[in-house]
Amino acid sequence: MYKNEQQFSKAYYLKEQLREIWAQTGKDEAEKVMNDWVKQAKESKVPQMMKMAATIMAHRTGTLAWYDCRISTGKVEGINNKIKVMKRTAYGFRDERYFELRLYALHDCRITRNVG
Repeated sequence: MYKNEQQFSKAYYLKEQLREIWAQTGKDEAEKVMNDWVKQAKESKVPQMMKMAATIMAHRTGTLAWYDCRISTGKVEGINNKIKVMKRTAYGFRDERYFELRLYALHDCRITRNVG
């Protein structure tokens, strides 16, 4: 994965520096920190960090949009994931009403153990 300890060290510190984007108070500051991070990642010559820098630049607009309206979709993504797990676990069951009731009770229990 990493050719040597120096690359691993660079990757670790870049990963930690990436958190600074979210510590900024405004969009302009965050964009500046993000651009600086991307520049450092490209200069690091660590292939994984260079690929991450390209990904960050591709999604820059969406990432920085968080500063316009600080809303996270984390909870919704978590609920969607629980529904997917429940569907996968209950594969083959034909009672749609039971599945619907399980959706309503999704927050009450750990679905992976109680499906069926």
